[in-house]
Amino acid sequence: MARKLPGLQRVLDVPSLAAVAYGELASSLFFALGIIALFALGLTPWVLLLVGALFLLVALSYAEGTAAIPETGGAATFVRRAFNDPLGFFAGWVLFLDFLIVIAIAGLFVPHYFGHAVGWEALTDSPADVIVGIAVIAVVAGVRLVIRRPVVYGAAIIVAGASLVTLLLLVVLGLPLLFSTDALRQGTDLGTAPTWSSIAFAIPLALLAFTGLETVANLAAETREPGRTLPRSLFVGIGGAVIVSVLVGAVAIAAYPAHPDPDGPGGYASSLGTDWLRAPLVGLAMAFNGELPAVVVDALRIAVGLIGTVILVVTITTSFSGAGRLAYSLGRHDMLPRPFALLNRRTLIAPASIISAAVISSTLLAIARVDGEPVRFLASLYSFGVLIAFTAAQVAVVRLRYTEPNLERPFRVPGNVRIRGTEVPVAALVGAPLTLAIFVASLATHDAARIAGPIWLLIGAVVYVSSRLSARETLLGRVTPAIGDLVPEIEGAYRRILVPMKIGPIGEEVLGTALKLAEEHSCAVTALYVIRVPLDQPLEARLVDAEEEAEASLAEAKLLGVEHGVEVQGIVVRARAIGEAIVDEARGRDADLVVMGSSPRWRRQSRFFSPTVDYVLRQAPSEVMVIAYPQGVLDEDGAGAGG
Repeated sequence: MARKLPGLQRVLDVPSLAAVAYGELASSLFFALGIIALFALGLTPWVLLLVGALFLLVALSYAEGTAAIPETGGAATFVRRAFNDPLGFFAGWVLFLDFLIVIAIAGLFVPHYFGHAVGWEALTDSPADVIVGIAVIAVVAGVRLVIRRPVVYGAAIIVAGASLVTLLLLVVLGLPLLFSTDALRQGTDLGTAPTWSSIAFAIPLALLAFTGLETVANLAAETREPGRTLPRSLFVGIGGAVIVSVLVGAVAIAAYPAHPDPDGPGGYASSLGTDWLRAPLVGLAMAFNGELPAVVVDALRIAVGLIGTVILVVTITTSFSGAGRLAYSLGRHDMLPRPFALLNRRTLIAPASIISAAVISSTLLAIARVDGEPVRFLASLYSFGVLIAFTAAQVAVVRLRYTEPNLERPFRVPGNVRIRGTEVPVAALVGAPLTLAIFVASLATHDAARIAGPIWLLIGAVVYVSSRLSARETLLGRVTPAIGDLVPEIEGAYRRILVPMKIGPIGEEVLGTALKLAEEHSCAVTALYVIRVPLDQPLEARLVDAEEEAEASLAEAKLLGVEHGVEVQGIVVRARAIGEAIVDEARGRDADLVVMGSSPRWRRQSRFFSPTVDYVLRQAPSEVMVIAYPQGVLDEDGAGAGG
């Protein structure tokens, strides 16, 4: 009976968000290591360390921005707030592209990890891998259209644990058996192997190894105490991911050192970036041949392949969620068509976002296949979007220090210098020019970034203009979504909420509102079902249908409460008049708030409220919140204790 309100609730704490952050970042190594090794060769671990350090620098600005503006949207929200809606849109538009690219790459790599694990080598051939990858994307999109939000969060935490165990196992085994400084230096001659142009190409690609910062930032609207939770979670997750990535990179490149290869960039290559480009960690597992018994190596290959498959599938799922949250933010500000701002009650993602993300990412994968080097094409295009977003986010955080000096900043980037009377974070002053310089290098060395990137921006301009015109908003104007003032200003004002149960859509919405309030204020909910006993029968009369209905209704309310993390106490009372029973229970239980619904049918009778709601409003000893819907919205008469 009960359904969730279509909105984002603050349910994430430090451990769960840190796990999501680490899982999002570390899982990227399953598809990024090979393409980085192809160009960076023996310098792969150093490139990962360099880009990881830059990533931490950028994360400082993200931490301040998300703590100060705890809304979904990430860099797009910072830029919109600091500058204007058009610039905010383009920051979000390139980030939307990055989510789609991660979906496409993960889909492409799934058949390779799975094929190597189970011995179906045909799956790793082209174009079979692309066809299977598109099928995987379609299946995940279909599941994401119906899967509940808590399941996604739980899966992300499981993936973080599986990723950490897998990577640490490879490091623990690899350091004594595969790693040596001589092997790490073998075939490495800076300027020759790799060439300077290959290094310039590899550094932007290495950003692919740390995808997920935007996914975490987009969870700001669902985080408990974002000023404290987000910074801690970001740095714990990113720090762990950087350390593990560098160690894995060192072991992997020592196992597959650079060697002369006429087909490699600059005439050199690592087998990690050629033979194992699309399943690099399976390749690392196979490098233990001769060092471990064959049966152990086979077991390791199967385990890494299957775990990698699961991790990539969940990466696709969380990328759908990240793209959905971003699209929701843009849609609410009339930067995307309105359907992108309409959340599904079950998944809390707009179906339009999931469907469009699946279609576009599959199209990108097909285009990349036509290009002939799909991994290189997609990775290059990813660097185009992420570098624009990183640079814009850091500039926006600096500008906000000037334009909104009184904005509450629960976390401020440490290390500041005073410029024109305002303290400015040194991290952003250093990080923004660095990401801009890498962006220029990306345009100079990556064909996909130079050609496909501007085409994507042009498509975005058309989408933005059409969205604003259809919403009857100006192109340069600032759109502020309407926010219902349902929650009191003082935290903790509600300790006990009473919600009379009512059968039908209005009752479902009323219960959803009560649970959301209770979730945000950490208070309990009492679900009251009033069985109305006719005057011609005694109060204790046996009313089988009504009693069964009451039990079923309260059972579903309790289940939904568990899902929201809210304690729901269900009670059934018998009464002649529903309104009197509600008032008596509110008084007897010392309720702070009674939440009720008003059916549109009463307005057709020239009465705004039903007699029950009117009575409670006049007699209740506590605050009463009435959810009133216009005619035609949830217009369904029902029984029970509502209005």
